[in-house]
Amino acid sequence: MFLAVFDNSALWRELFEIKGGVSIVTIKYYLPFFFFFLLVYTAFFVLVRFKYIFKITAVLILLTASIAAYFMDAYGVMLDTNMIHNALETDFAETFELITPKFIFYFFLLGVLPSIFILVIPIAYKPFVKQLQGNLFNILLLFILMAATLAFYYGDYAPLYRSNRHIRHLINPVNYVKSTINNVNRVIRSGSTKMKAIGLDAAIEPYYKNRQKKTLTILVVGETARAKNFSLNGYSRLTNPILSQEDIIYFNNFYSCGTATATSVPCMFSFLTRENYNDTQAKQTEGLLDVLKHAGVNVLWRNNNSGCKGVCDRISYENMAFLKDPDLCNESECYDEILLKGLQGYVDAIEKDTLIVLHQKGSHGPSYYLRAPKQFQQFTPICQSSQVNECSLESVVNAYDNTILYTDYFLGRVIEFLKKNSKKFNTGMIYISDHGESLGENNMYLHGLPYFLAPDEQIHVPFVLWLSESLLDNLEIDQNCLINERTDRFSHDNLFHSILGLMKINTEVYNAEMNLFRPCQSRNLDH
Repeated sequence: MFLAVFDNSALWRELFEIKGGVSIVTIKYYLPFFFFFLLVYTAFFVLVRFKYIFKITAVLILLTASIAAYFMDAYGVMLDTNMIHNALETDFAETFELITPKFIFYFFLLGVLPSIFILVIPIAYKPFVKQLQGNLFNILLLFILMAATLAFYYGDYAPLYRSNRHIRHLINPVNYVKSTINNVNRVIRSGSTKMKAIGLDAAIEPYYKNRQKKTLTILVVGETARAKNFSLNGYSRLTNPILSQEDIIYFNNFYSCGTATATSVPCMFSFLTRENYNDTQAKQTEGLLDVLKHAGVNVLWRNNNSGCKGVCDRISYENMAFLKDPDLCNESECYDEILLKGLQGYVDAIEKDTLIVLHQKGSHGPSYYLRAPKQFQQFTPICQSSQVNECSLESVVNAYDNTILYTDYFLGRVIEFLKKNSKKFNTGMIYISDHGESLGENNMYLHGLPYFLAPDEQIHVPFVLWLSESLLDNLEIDQNCLINERTDRFSHDNLFHSILGLMKINTEVYNAEMNLFRPCQSRNLDH
């Protein structure tokens, strides 16, 4: 009863919205639904009704269900397999931001207090055999009642479920228990399979090897930046004052592979498309950076985030997130400019084609106010709390826009860096965000909704391209052609093949049709 009523408020709100609120007519719909849930929960606890097992299980469920209830209520998230996957890969710093007074209140009221009650109440158990017999009899009875309920009301509930399958991700604790089991199975499967190599035949086109200068490309992987808040995309605020002065191309119809970093980052570096992406397969198969390495390209990943989600495991890696630099870091983390610290020395030492990946902290929430230095907090007032759902919508958007303003400055610094190195290299920059963000629209915050339910704010991402004149000449790319295709629909699916095309790398895993540069090149890789 407690779980069904207090830990499932997100579910009941969604049902009320679907059915049009509470009335004499709809109450007849909700009561059987509620009764069915009571039967399901009771059956589960009867299943574990044994001495030494029951109380531990009940307490564990109550504590974790209180946490799940908080996140569903506070941020409007759904706890599907991908969301749990994302949560499991979140580092301590990101987790700590989410520990708010309201979180503690939920945990204490819905988790700790009922757990204490469970622990102190005396429970009389029968001998094991009799207890097992009683449990099995009760489960049989419960299943009969469940079957009878479904038989009477199937016609009412089947259409609801078929039209609103997402509600299964709101059933607490079934949602996160099932999703956790799915993730454990994924880890077990991936751990028992060897890494599959791809692109072993990768090689730079022979004619391209003879050019005068090598290529230096910086790929900036943005974090939680949504296209809607880029002035380059038509946003009313000037959030891109620096990029707007550069000779860049902004692709305004670009979409992410997922709605969370744990999915989007591996997906964008994989040869798999969003439609056929499978996390287990992706984790067991080499990706873009491995193929570049096979071709003899020097690859470096610099990180100011919670890691690369496995895509940089076999290349050079530098974690810049926890450096102690008084000018580039605050008390808890470093700003994205830390990614450029000491990079010139690295570039001075290289003599071959190079791709450098800079993984931003970007606009990661909910503590947007921590992501930008004070001089970039120009939009005020700002929400200075991780409980963004309790701040005004204006202050949340202001805090978020300041992070976009700082990203604009950071990308300007990257372009400056590349210009300084243009005598030695043909240089270029690609910026692409991993996913977007909800800022309170329809009472949704953060990100991570199932893709088919995700609003445009969570999947429409910015894509910025800057190429030096020498790189354009070497690649025989018509810049005006690129400008003309900036409104075409592209996605993370294009990144794998576009980078290979940009680096002039030929391999059997390259798909020319997915290379967004190909229509604008006079000499193409066609196989």
